[in-house]
Amino acid sequence: MEFMTAILPLLFMFAIFYFLLIRPQQKRQKKVQQMHADLKKGDKIVTIGGLHGTIDAIDEDRVILLVNDNKKLTYDRSAVRDVVNPD
Repeated sequence: MEFMTAILPLLFMFAIFYFLLIRPQQKRQKKVQQMHADLKKGDKIVTIGGLHGTIDAIDEDRVILLVNDNKKLTYDRSAVRDVVNPD
């Protein structure tokens, strides 16, 4: 019986930790992975460095962005922070 009274608060704290920290982080990560998988040519995006551009070409690991004055820059696909297409 003493074992149960000692372990119950630890289980309760783990449950709170899971639902407040771990689960929301997993949901955010899944959302980002889906956004990266859905990237396509013509999408207007923002990189993690704050660069705004339009995807000119894309492959498994990299995106080529078209920025001002028709300059092309190559970035890792994981550097894309957000898609800002007007819907």
